[in-house]
Amino acid sequence: LAQVIKMVSDAQHSKVPIQLLADRVTMIFVPVILMLALLVFTAWLIFPAFMSTVASALHAVLPLSLPAEGIAAALMATIATLVIACPCALGLATPTALMVGSGIGANKGILIRSGEALQRMKDVDTMLLDKTGTLTHGKPELIKTEAYVGDEASLLSIAYAMESFSEHPLALAIKNAAQARKLSLMEVENFSANPGRGISAEINGLKYYLGSRNWMADIGIRDVADPDPELAYAGSIYLAAEGKVLACFYVADTIRDEAQGMVQTLLQKGIKPIMMSGDNLHTAQAIAAKCGIEEVWANVLPADKAGKVKELQSSGRVVAMIGDGINDAPALKQADIGIAMGMGTDIAIEAADITILRGDLRLIPLAHKLSVQTFAKIRQNLFWAFFYNLIAIPLAAFGVLHPVIAEIAMALSSVTVVSNANLLRHKF
Repeated sequence: LAQVIKMVSDAQHSKVPIQLLADRVTMIFVPVILMLALLVFTAWLIFPAFMSTVASALHAVLPLSLPAEGIAAALMATIATLVIACPCALGLATPTALMVGSGIGANKGILIRSGEALQRMKDVDTMLLDKTGTLTHGKPELIKTEAYVGDEASLLSIAYAMESFSEHPLALAIKNAAQARKLSLMEVENFSANPGRGISAEINGLKYYLGSRNWMADIGIRDVADPDPELAYAGSIYLAAEGKVLACFYVADTIRDEAQGMVQTLLQKGIKPIMMSGDNLHTAQAIAAKCGIEEVWANVLPADKAGKVKELQSSGRVVAMIGDGINDAPALKQADIGIAMGMGTDIAIEAADITILRGDLRLIPLAHKLSVQTFAKIRQNLFWAFFYNLIAIPLAAFGVLHPVIAEIAMALSSVTVVSNANLLRHKF
């Protein structure tokens, strides 16, 4: 909880690029106003007739103060110019909207790490979605075992022993199935992992391989049976030894209920969704079709994910990467915006710019909307701050505004900016 509070606080106090621009304008604005006030005072003393003529004409339209003459008029106009040109509204334009926006995000379950991340989110045009744990619940189950040699229980015991060293979601499916059947855990020697492909180990002196269909071909195992077409949505894990396939385990993960709706919302916003998976193309396409995603990148190894993000960026795309696992962390860092699902690993969350605390996919398009609406408010606030000064400073310089009225106008400009930022709450 303390970490969440700190991240929200950091986001609210961070400066976005547009705020840095406003700060630079303010740095120039203050000395310019001081010089302008000096010029106003001098003009009233040197050209009193001209200044009085202009002031009288303006007083006829805006009778906001009693006409003054001489040194009194010069002092009143100078003080009014200094008071009304206080850059409070300009300074408040961005941080107030940013504070409200990040606060709304936290209330909705969208944890934004920085103001810069909130600003970049509105420019995203491509979202790269990891399959396992993002589009799916990340809790796959063993739904079928095809035994080619030997009995099903013995083959599942071998796979159970090999997967006992792994925390991969597919490994957990096999372990859970074996534990549910109360199978004993065999002793494993010389365990070796090939990330994204499979694992190998020796059991009772015999070396076994457990992994994807592509990996079976890579290690020289022939005659690998085609997966069951009726189980195209499931991942297939092959067990092999002595150059032949012994079994195929079908592991399926359930798609999140809100996945299809989230994809449709992204498409309506003009954002292109792409699903990325380590599964074979047939399986990945079956899952993507259920979610409404047309473009699929299959057989993607963990080490290649960041490279895939770079490919999109090199083509001019502004990319958001959504993932939850340790192997997603490099891609989350590489992306213009990294979005971690709150149920994911600590490493993924640490690497991300935005964390979806409840793991609800509908919050992803909501985060985009929040970014767009927040920066619409910032633009409105900055426009008001500049417009106010553009109109008010000449009126003050020609003595139309009494210093008291100038003070009230300055305060109202700040209140207007803060109130406009708070109107953001009514959009969510």
